[in-house]
Amino acid sequence: MRCHPLVDVLTLRPSLLGLAMKRREFITSVASTITAWPFVGLAQTASNVYHIGILSTNALPPETSVGAAILRAFARHGYIPDRNVALEMRAGEDHSEQLPQLAEELVASKVDLIMTFSFPAVAVAKNATTTIPIVTTEAGGDPVSLGLVKSLSRPGGNITGVSDMAIELAPKRLELLKDMVPTLRTVAVLFNKSDLGMTLRYQGVAAAARTMGVRVQSLGVREPEDFDEAFASMVSDPPDAILMVSDILTFLNRRRVYEFAAEHRLPAAYERANYVHDGGLSAYSPDLDEIYDRATSLIDRILRGDKPADLPFEQPTRFHISINLKTAKALGIIVPASVIARADDVIE
Repeated sequence: MRCHPLVDVLTLRPSLLGLAMKRREFITSVASTITAWPFVGLAQTASNVYHIGILSTNALPPETSVGAAILRAFARHGYIPDRNVALEMRAGEDHSEQLPQLAEELVASKVDLIMTFSFPAVAVAKNATTTIPIVTTEAGGDPVSLGLVKSLSRPGGNITGVSDMAIELAPKRLELLKDMVPTLRTVAVLFNKSDLGMTLRYQGVAAAARTMGVRVQSLGVREPEDFDEAFASMVSDPPDAILMVSDILTFLNRRRVYEFAAEHRLPAAYERANYVHDGGLSAYSPDLDEIYDRATSLIDRILRGDKPADLPFEQPTRFHISINLKTAKALGIIVPASVIARADDVIE
C-alpha cells in the first residue's frame, strides 16, 4: 500500500520518532514553496502520481541548504506533492546501521525511483534493488572508484546522478586556505574513516597537500567518542589549520570542531557554506541549486521513460567561495583583498 504523499510514511520506531516532524515539515514546505512558483506547464498530468523514495543518512528539513535546494529544484520541474508526486522519506540520522532496512522499505513500497544522499545511502540502495532507478547526489567521491557505475558517460545498471566533485575540489579548498594562511605547513584533516566516500575525499586532500608541500595530519573518526582523541592529537601536535570532510558524523559533531578551533585559534576550512555561516573560516563548494536542478532533471527524464544506464553521470559547473571575515578577525587573519573579491559569500 502506498501512503498519502503528504503523510509521513515512516514506521515510527522509537529511535526515529524525533525525525517525524522534520519530515512532515519538509513535505509541507515542498507543497507551500512549489505553489509560489510560476509554471509554464506541469511535469505530468495531475492524474499520474509518481512515488519517489528519498534515502539519506540525515534528515533534510527545508531550513538546511540541501533541503531548500531540493524544494527549488522540484518546483522548477513542476513536481507538486499531492498532485503529481509523492515523496517518501527515509533517514538514518545517527543510526546509519538502519539504512539497509530503510532502503528495503522503499523497495517494498514499490516507489518509482529512489533519490539518495551520501555514499552509505546509495550503497545500500544499490544492494537493495537492481530494477528501481536510483539518482544519487552527495556520494562523496568518484562514482566509478566507488563502484557505483561503470563509467560517467555510460553508467550501466540502474544508477545515475550528479557528482559533488569533492575530490576534484580538494586542491581549491587548500589553495583558498593557504591564500589566507600563507604560513600553512600542516593541515589536520577530520574525516569519517568508516565511510569509503569520505576516505576517498581524504585521500584527495592528502594528494593535493603533497603537491603544495603541506603535511597532512590524518584524523579519521568512526564515532562521536573519537573526536576527543582527534582533538588530543591536535593539542600534542598542533597543525596550522583544520579541514573537515563533511558527512553525517562530522556534521553532527561540527559544533565541537568549531569550539576547538576557536579555543586554539585554528583556521578551519569546510566543504559547504553553511559551516562558514556557523563560524568556520572558509568554504569552496559546488552550487547546490545546480546539483539538485540537474538531479531533478535526471529524475524527470527517467520518469518519462529514459533508462539510468544511458544517462551520463553529471558534474557541477558552478562553484562558490564563502569567507567569514568575523572569524578571520578573531583569529588575527587579514584576508587578502583578492580573496574577498573572488568570494561569492562574505560574512562580516
